[in-house]
Amino acid sequence: MAKEKISSLQLFYLMTGYVLGTAIILGLGATAKQDAWLFILIGIVGGLVLMFVFCQLSSYYPGDTLVQMLPKIIGKYLAYPVAILYIIHFTYSAARACRELGDLIVTTILSETPMIVVIGSFMVLMIYCLLGGMETIGRMAEIVFPIYIFALILIWILLLSITEFNLKNLIPVLGNGLMPLLKNAIPTAINFPFGETIVIMMFFPFLNKNGRQKKIGMLSIIVGGFLLTVNSIMMISVLGPEIYSRDLFNLLAATQMVSIADFLERFDALVILMMVTGVFFKMGGFTLGAALGISQLFKLKQTSSVVLVLGIIIPPLSLISASSYVEHLEFGFKFYVPYIHTSLQIILPVLLLLIAFIQRKVVKK
Repeated sequence: MAKEKISSLQLFYLMTGYVLGTAIILGLGATAKQDAWLFILIGIVGGLVLMFVFCQLSSYYPGDTLVQMLPKIIGKYLAYPVAILYIIHFTYSAARACRELGDLIVTTILSETPMIVVIGSFMVLMIYCLLGGMETIGRMAEIVFPIYIFALILIWILLLSITEFNLKNLIPVLGNGLMPLLKNAIPTAINFPFGETIVIMMFFPFLNKNGRQKKIGMLSIIVGGFLLTVNSIMMISVLGPEIYSRDLFNLLAATQMVSIADFLERFDALVILMMVTGVFFKMGGFTLGAALGISQLFKLKQTSSVVLVLGIIIPPLSLISASSYVEHLEFGFKFYVPYIHTSLQIILPVLLLLIAFIQRKVVKK
């Protein structure tokens, strides 16, 4: 897989779809209510700072993934446990994305189908794609992402036809003040979904042209964040801040209200198809990142067997991670995002960059 290459556009599509991923499903900034779009804007700013850290680290060690550069920064013995932590993080995050998809499908259209069947079927498709390698995933992103964006824009246009659509739902802006919003947004809005783009450091070596890492990374944060912001504004304008803060699947709930001339209705399938695509980007990124990390850490010659093993581990892990979707969300936003994400996606990368910077200065002297 090391010889495979993808284009800058393919990586941009892959990472922008990855940013949207499950964030489209969950409805970001629910606690901020009508200020949810400001919550996301704060996340974008923090995400750009983090992406600068990721890209700077990659520029110090060109051709190395996150796992490969760790021994060069903190030494071989410390690198092993840190690399294993990132691999576990990627694997568990893939399982969480898998669970979110399963709950969405079972709650909406396949209520009589066991969740393991839904998740297992999706995982078989995911493994089939990942076994093709990085180039296959890049080509799929190039084909699927434009269709995904077209579907999202079409849904927004349809939402404009709803009589309940009212931009006044967005006021009062900062009704509770700036500080409560900042306390809600930092670090949660930065960590999810923007901090999760740390997985891009596993993909930079596959770029067919060097020197474009920073441009691709920054653009994926800006474009993905902009789309999430607009989506949040549309959802609040249709549902109102109270329903937006309580509904588990905002985009689906809003789209179900579309009725044009009592004839064009039931666009649920379009939303679900779009959400499945978003989860595909998210799960694909995490699973491939974990597979590459394991292969590089243990110096395996190929990743196909690792992908198969992860494909067997992730579905049951997604089921045992929580007894219900509500418990799944509570654990995610009250523990995993504020503590684990902050440690692995903010604190540790910044420390690694500081160490790498000092090492370079010492070597120059």
